[in-house]
Amino acid sequence: MLVTKERVDKYIDREDVIRYLGYRAGHKVPARVSTLIDRHIQDASWLIEPQCSYVIKDVERVEGTRVFLEDVIFESRVIAQLMQRCQKAAIFAVTIGGLLELKVKRLVEKRQVLEAAIVDAIGSDAADKLAETIHSQIGEIASAQGLNVSLRFSPGYCDWDIAQQKMVFQAMNGHSLGIRLTDSCLMVPRKSVSGIIGMSSCNGELEKWNPCKTCDQSDCPGRR
Repeated sequence: MLVTKERVDKYIDREDVIRYLGYRAGHKVPARVSTLIDRHIQDASWLIEPQCSYVIKDVERVEGTRVFLEDVIFESRVIAQLMQRCQKAAIFAVTIGGLLELKVKRLVEKRQVLEAAIVDAIGSDAADKLAETIHSQIGEIASAQGLNVSLRFSPGYCDWDIAQQKMVFQAMNGHSLGIRLTDSCLMVPRKSVSGIIGMSSCNGELEKWNPCKTCDQSDCPGRR
């Protein structure tokens, strides 16, 4: 298990923030919006409290749509297809904390809706970049063991039911960074990401495996 704390404002990608706001690539962003984006990205360093945690478990077996790890069972056709290719699985959680979320709430209360949307987009990008960071760290650990890593998958994507968040947090063995689940299995703080990454000795095959290539749901927001 590893926990890291570092400022991630340098990982915030301005173009990704613009995308989170709903602007299409190449679309000219209004000058006022552009100015606000720059200002709030600069301020974000005081609001982001990044934390990452993960555990690595052996894949014991896969039966149909059920994946048996050391002390937890996941239910998903896609995750089962992934884990059939793996010897190990890294279960992870990351969060940027609750300060940014609190600022969004205060901006909404002041009816500063545009600024609230911008700060929220910055938080989404920071959380995603933090998940990419932990993915890279797990990749380095896997490489040292002669293993490759898969794409990362989170409950709620593909056919992996959001209710399986409970199993993800069970697998974390208490190392879930203080993130809690609501009755509907949403995470609090909201700008948090959890999921699974496969680890395998397959020669490059795992890195290329992507269920989106055989899925006909073209309007899926998680499509890769």
